[in-house]
Amino acid sequence: MSIEVGSKLQGKVTGITKFGAFVVLPDGSTGLVHISEVADKYVKDINDHHKVGDQVEVKVINVEKDGKIGLSIKKAKDRPETTQRTPSNTQRPRQGRPNDRNNARPENFESKVAKFLKDSEDRLTSLKRSTESKRGGRGAKRG
Repeated sequence: MSIEVGSKLQGKVTGITKFGAFVVLPDGSTGLVHISEVADKYVKDINDHHKVGDQVEVKVINVEKDGKIGLSIKKAKDRPETTQRTPSNTQRPRQGRPNDRNNARPENFESKVAKFLKDSEDRLTSLKRSTESKRGGRGAKRG
């Protein structure tokens, strides 16, 4: 049985490291599930999700020429989880401003940039004054 990219297989966790979990596949070959491919959320420790001996469903995401097999547990799960993320993406435009206000954005942006430039120049001026006064300033008599 050859391992093909995109196929879903049942495997058994045989080892856990800080960077991933090793899974033995039905044909006896071993692949690695990188820590970023364990779950949809951030995984700090794989031991919180799986332990040695667990049966897991994995999806083959790559097979390298040297025989290394890259696996994913999160991609092996059915797609309804992906559709759950989609509504949050569609809500973003709804949270934005109505079209009437969007037309006024360039003015708001330009006014913000102008305010930023003015504040920046004021801060630089006050910084130069305080620095020059500590050094004696330009043309100050030394001596």
